[in-house]
Amino acid sequence: MSAPLILALPSKGRPKEQTDAWLSKAGLTVKAAGGQRGYNALIEGVDGLDVRLLSAGNIAAALDAGEVHMGVTGEDLLRERGDAAFARVALVQALGFGHADVVVAAPAAWIDVSTMDDIDDVAHAYLARTGGRMRVATKYLNLTRSFFAAKGVGDYRIVASDGATEGAPAQGLAELIVDITTTGVTLKANGLKILDDGVILQSQFNLAISKSTPWTTAQRRTATLILDRLGVAPSTLESR
Repeated sequence: MSAPLILALPSKGRPKEQTDAWLSKAGLTVKAAGGQRGYNALIEGVDGLDVRLLSAGNIAAALDAGEVHMGVTGEDLLRERGDAAFARVALVQALGFGHADVVVAAPAAWIDVSTMDDIDDVAHAYLARTGGRMRVATKYLNLTRSFFAAKGVGDYRIVASDGATEGAPAQGLAELIVDITTTGVTLKANGLKILDDGVILQSQFNLAISKSTPWTTAQRRTATLILDRLGVAPSTLESR
């Protein structure tokens, strides 16, 4: 028996609900295998398919590593893996849900700071005053470095954040943050504002395929069936 096509889908929360609803509209019903808490699933009526339920971050990593053939994850998570990741992963279709922006946010009290040019001035002044570099709290290390470099801002250092990044300035852990936001409400609640030119990426969930994992004829056939049901041109597979 040939190896199945491996499709990775979000395992919980709103991303799972939205992904399941999107597939259901195309007549592809996802059912958990081994109960609701299982990490494997199946899609009724599709043979030769192994559905794995993972976090969105793990899906991005698995696509990049060639551990799955197809997956649904946030564009921000794929782009954070660096430009080289897109030699290994191709975005197939934007799904219209999971919208969020990766942004640079500064304290709202900085009334004379509204652009990245202003941040550059602040960074120079901070270095002259303290002898240290301005701190930027984020979990988006690669996106932050690329964006700041493109804007000509160099006098800063990244403080890696795995928790509530928006609270870092108020806690004295950083001067700025780079974080993801959907409405901006949480940023405002923490006394922060998005810079006028501080939107790094407008992200949403995407269907993506791995270009680094081997594909058999049977796996391509299963993928073509799924893509056809979703209204996506099977020629998309030629990109890998």
